[in-house]
Amino acid sequence: MYMIKKIFIIAIAISSILFSDIDSHACTSAIIGADLNPYGRPILWKHRDTSTTDNKVEYVPAENGGFSYVALYNAADRKLQEAWMGMNEAGFAVMNTASYNLKDDKVPNKKMDKEGFVMTKALRSCKTVDDFAVLLDTLPRPMGVEANFGVIDAYGNGAFFETNNHSYIRFDLKDSPDGMLVRTNYSHGGRPNEGYGFVREANAECLLAPYADKKEITSELLTETISRTFYHDGKKKDFTMSGNTALLDEDFIPRYKSTATIAIEGCKPLKEGESVDPELVKNQYIMWTGIGYPPVSRIRAVRIAPDGVDSELKGSLPGGHSILGDEAVKKRGEVFTRKGKNMYINLPLLYNEKGTGYAQQAMEENKQTYKQEIENRDRR
Repeated sequence: MYMIKKIFIIAIAISSILFSDIDSHACTSAIIGADLNPYGRPILWKHRDTSTTDNKVEYVPAENGGFSYVALYNAADRKLQEAWMGMNEAGFAVMNTASYNLKDDKVPNKKMDKEGFVMTKALRSCKTVDDFAVLLDTLPRPMGVEANFGVIDAYGNGAFFETNNHSYIRFDLKDSPDGMLVRTNYSHGGRPNEGYGFVREANAECLLAPYADKKEITSELLTETISRTFYHDGKKKDFTMSGNTALLDEDFIPRYKSTATIAIEGCKPLKEGESVDPELVKNQYIMWTGIGYPPVSRIRAVRIAPDGVDSELKGSLPGGHSILGDEAVKKRGEVFTRKGKNMYINLPLLYNEKGTGYAQQAMEENKQTYKQEIENRDRR
């Protein structure tokens, strides 16, 4: 089922080892179709990589005819102007990954990086995947973006919009033979052999494939396994339990610049023509959120409501920092050592035979969080 696609990705991945995956605004992401999830719900997942270390999650109430929503923000964004992933009361959810093979103009850098503003507009106004296409069609040019925007809606639709300043290419989930779409930091419709994240995409494809075959991809799998596993597809090796005390931080999904892992799990798809009830979305949508350094992050279930964001995720500390974000970043500082331009990982601090690693401890707690929150959701 995956063989042709996998061979293509591996070929690109192996060639990419010749140059370093050094982009500062990166991410690994996926859209998972409802058919691949045992609960029958689509998932939008983003493992965020960025030089902006500190994150927070906030609820934004409806105003001026727009929708209420919850979203991930940089800690310093006091006015909540740039959402980097989120979901609204209409059941629409959006994320992005930076792309590096789409821009085909000379728009200066100071007029770029508008993706967060675009996603804020989308959360305020979009109900469906098609609405997002209309939004992109009507934004002033140049849009100031070079990105893969991933979106899902309450009808089970999903798509990536590979977007530059003037146009986009749409890849619908329903057209994927695998039932899922994966993107990192190049666009499949962009210039070939340019961009970053080829190895990380291959990592994600390889780790997800056996679960996709069994239709067992869950949000817990994405945040607890995919975002915390040190598998390297180019080397065909999983280093997670290797005991390496100085592993070079290169081409893994979790990286030094990883700052969040979030999986938005929607409702069971509504039928076309069926209206979206905000109460349904409030009760059934969950934004499973781990901020800070993902391998050590503690997961919280976020919902679209004034009280739907855990206080430890909010920007309640000086500088807009969050409690859980600062906790994870502190542990990250213990795990990594810099030597020259390179960062090295002390893996036994994350995973060890005694089961006392930071990652292992967090995962044990998160297992209970998932169990309890899913039970609560399914009773509603």
